[in-house]
Amino acid sequence: MALTEASKQTPEAPAAAGFWTLTLGGMGVVFGDIGTSPLYAFREAVAGAAGGEPATRVMVLGVLSLILWALLIVVTAKYVLLLLRADNNGEGGTLSLMALGQRALRRRSLVLLTLGVVGASMFIGDSMITPAISVLSAVEGLKIAAPALDHYVVPLTLIILVALFGVQSSGTAKVARAFGPVMFVWFGILAAMGLTHINDDPTVLAAINPWYAAHFLLTHGTIGLVTLGAVFLAVTGGEALYADLGHFGRRPIQVGWLGFVLPALLLNYFGQGALVLSNPAALENPFYRMVPDSFVLPLVGMATAATVIASQAVITGAYSLISQAVQLGLLPRFEVRYTSESHAGQIYLPRVNALLLIGVLILVLVFQSSSRLASAYGIAVSTTMVTDGIMGFVVVWKLWGWRPAAAALLILPFVAVDAMFFSANLLKLLDGAWVPLLFGLSMAVVIWTWRKGVTMLMIKTRRSEVPFRDLIDSLERHPPHIVKGNAVFLTSDPDYVPSALLHNLKHNKVLHEHNVILTIETAHTPRVRPSDRVHLEKVSEKFSKVRLRFGFMETPNVPKALVLARKLGWPFDIMTTSFFVSRRALKPAAQSAMPRWQNKLFIALSRSANDATDYFHIPTGRVVEVGTQVTI
Repeated sequence: MALTEASKQTPEAPAAAGFWTLTLGGMGVVFGDIGTSPLYAFREAVAGAAGGEPATRVMVLGVLSLILWALLIVVTAKYVLLLLRADNNGEGGTLSLMALGQRALRRRSLVLLTLGVVGASMFIGDSMITPAISVLSAVEGLKIAAPALDHYVVPLTLIILVALFGVQSSGTAKVARAFGPVMFVWFGILAAMGLTHINDDPTVLAAINPWYAAHFLLTHGTIGLVTLGAVFLAVTGGEALYADLGHFGRRPIQVGWLGFVLPALLLNYFGQGALVLSNPAALENPFYRMVPDSFVLPLVGMATAATVIASQAVITGAYSLISQAVQLGLLPRFEVRYTSESHAGQIYLPRVNALLLIGVLILVLVFQSSSRLASAYGIAVSTTMVTDGIMGFVVVWKLWGWRPAAAALLILPFVAVDAMFFSANLLKLLDGAWVPLLFGLSMAVVIWTWRKGVTMLMIKTRRSEVPFRDLIDSLERHPPHIVKGNAVFLTSDPDYVPSALLHNLKHNKVLHEHNVILTIETAHTPRVRPSDRVHLEKVSEKFSKVRLRFGFMETPNVPKALVLARKLGWPFDIMTTSFFVSRRALKPAAQSAMPRWQNKLFIALSRSANDATDYFHIPTGRVVEVGTQVTI
């Protein structure tokens, strides 16, 4: 986000907008994922506990009690009341928490970086599973209305998903305005369904007592732990409450959750429990059994709309997270398209969209049903929640100034609960949980390969680079031919001469009147104030150094940022400025510090990176590319 009218969305933006407008808007984006969990969470948990046998009262009350206290501890206490306070200049999410922790430590921490990479990788895995299981579970309601339509569930799911990913390129601005009202109605329907059926067996309210949750776990051994993995489905999406902090602000999210969403979810879960207690056969699909047959099809339509919204929210979340990862140097540059003139955060990444679609379609085709797909769900989110908890400890300790023992006393119970859910989901490893783990591992390998390769490349090129001060002295002794205009040379280290400048002097034997050595840095904050954007240092009569700083939530627009340099004394004019960019052609070396497969992977990632001039929004007509070949 460079300095444009569209990008003046600072952390104060949520406060400036209407409180209730933000609260309503959060219904779709923030709570969309967790709001569709009643479609399958209670069913899968009780069915897993029953193991094919009729569900008993102990099972139903135990599962309901576990769901209730999971929502209160994991989502409400940890995310809504605690981590929402750990805002990084108004932004939240795994990578924001990582950057906040590193800032608190005042150094780069390998442990925090590892936690951030793992959490981010798993979130991307969740971005594939959520659309698959949500839409599939909604469409499965057709089997209740008309069993003969069973064979059409998977094809219809695939069509909906292809359409969903197909419209991403047009942007979500118009659709987003409808998200809040639709989900508001959806949560109202959930609450009404629950209230209607709690009277089927009012004793279901006894599950409020945590004794039922503890008793179930202690008396059911391994089955209890397996059931706990299914119970976790009720809190998937809880991390989104923190990730979307920057879009809506802490208070709207807290009020929306505590005042409406949480009560609606609990009423629906308890209504499903009462229905199953009064009619055990309803366990086949208790959610859709809560309404008369004539209302099933309209409810399927409403549920499909809700799951599409939930999927949309997690897809755009993946775009945002990958964009942050690129800015933090964790991934190569991706093409970013802006789909809104008024909201800079609404972006579209074509390659990421295509990869997500392929992954989602494969998941639907392989697992075929939401029950089977549920086994793969949970492990990704529980891993992200564990990493969030550990990084949260660093923030509470170092940034908030708590004593280590007090910080541990606050955070460790949450980490212990998250670790218990993670262990429970690991039991489903062979049933499908290996899918997100494999994807997360693959993402982590890509990230570590990219970081290691970039570091090796910098070390290798440094050996042949000339100190910038030496060049200045040499040019003063032997001045080259001077031509009019400005030349900007992009480099990652302003203390050494950019290779493009050396090649220009070597081959063209000319030097411009004004030469700028430009460095672009990414801050550990989501956004950088305009006053801190540009730093100008006059080195000599013909050379200056300019450093541009962007937040990791911003998109670096170099020309617009350089306009600010005029206030510092450099009369920047795009029409008289040429940008010199080095383009490296990487070749595998005979001897490399990386294994051969990793070497090839890094080269492939480097070649796939989006062009620097496009990424930095530099007009192609003002760019001169200088090619070099480097073995690595």
